[in-house]
Amino acid sequence: MAVSSINGTDSANAAEEASSGLLTGANKGLGKDAFLKLLVAQIAHQDPLKPMDDTAFVAQLAQFSSLEQTMGINTRLDALAAQERGAQNTALAGLVGENVTVKGSITTLDSSGIGAPLSFTLGGDAKAVDVAIADQTGKTVRTLHLGPSATGLVRVTWDGRDDNGIAQPPGAYAIVVSAKSDADTAVDVSQESTGKLSSIDFSKGYPNLQLDNGVSAPASDLLRINYSANKQ
Repeated sequence: MAVSSINGTDSANAAEEASSGLLTGANKGLGKDAFLKLLVAQIAHQDPLKPMDDTAFVAQLAQFSSLEQTMGINTRLDALAAQERGAQNTALAGLVGENVTVKGSITTLDSSGIGAPLSFTLGGDAKAVDVAIADQTGKTVRTLHLGPSATGLVRVTWDGRDDNGIAQPPGAYAIVVSAKSDADTAVDVSQESTGKLSSIDFSKGYPNLQLDNGVSAPASDLLRINYSANKQ
């Protein structure tokens, strides 16, 4: 009886053909199913007179087991990450309607007559700090000369009036802060914006906060939650 065999070269070619069929497309990595198919192809096309070495076979099975376990861990980690994102999104949703402070350069003047809070952070000591307030047309209506200020958070309240003492209408106003050191060099300024959180957009893959003063900022730019006194 004639014995049909496949030599080592044919076996290698068969394995190469099997692997090339499994590794098409943009992703060239072997998944669990692809790895198993490749192993079966190697066994099916091995030379009967020179079967696969037991040690090599056991090593490949161990690789398959390790791959399967790793994929299982990745799946569970993805599920945990999704749950964590859901919990964070739920917590953020509870802030809608609250007064919050984010990185930004807009403030809101309402009709309460209290004025608008302004805040920013200085990266160094400043001998002079000027705050320019512009309306929605871009016209500067008020300039506050604050004088010397130390490094860190600076808070000030704009009374809602222009340089002539005339009350300005409610709305959003742009804030530009400039600061100089004793050496007349510019001091780094990180500006902040405070307003009521009106909505949160999750469509971009991350939470994006929308304030009632028109400021839009990612949740990572959230600096403070200014709870009302009855919620503290």
